[in-house]
Amino acid sequence: MNSEISFKTAVCTEYERLLTACQYALESWRSRREEIARSRLHGKQAGNELLRLQANYAKAYAQLEQHKENCETCSFVSKIGRRDFAAVANSVLDRKRFA
Repeated sequence: MNSEISFKTAVCTEYERLLTACQYALESWRSRREEIARSRLHGKQAGNELLRLQANYAKAYAQLEQHKENCETCSFVSKIGRRDFAAVANSVLDRKRFA
């Protein structure tokens, strides 16, 4: 009997979607901020637009982080990426125990 443990190697498509949305929101905020600075625009309308874009980015980033914590695949990959070998070992043991 082979006691080797196998892992999912698939990429999380939801994480990819959220990451793309987060990157888009950040780039939109940055480019509009630079545009406003170059044109020396100021006032309530420009400030409100930048706040809205900043809030869009903050929301997208929070969704990405929340997904990473709640998704089994993303959480496991994150633990490996941090080289938290004790947590990885515990996760592997949990998977074996509940499999």
